[in-house]
Amino acid sequence: MGTSNLEGTKKKKIEIRKVDEEKLLREVMVKIGLERIDIQKGVTVEALLDSGATGLVMSSEFVRKQGFKSKKIDRPIYVRNVDSSFNKKGLIEYTVEVNIYY
Repeated sequence: MGTSNLEGTKKKKIEIRKVDEEKLLREVMVKIGLERIDIQKGVTVEALLDSGATGLVMSSEFVRKQGFKSKKIDRPIYVRNVDSSFNKKGLIEYTVEVNIYY
């Protein structure tokens, strides 16, 4: 018998949560550091790795709780879901400048 091609590789934790009766959502979470530019103070968080995303986003509640400074953008960005419907959370209207470490 031959040896497995996976021998000696590290196992990665992948969570699979049931969303409804017919759909499964696969999530890959990664630990990252976010650092405020103004005072070089950081926080470590678990972030969702989404290979289909076209940008990096965080909730306005998280921004407020962490004390990140946000800046209103000139043209809001419409957010669409994978099924092309508009996201229920609305437009992206602010930007936040942070250093990201992983």
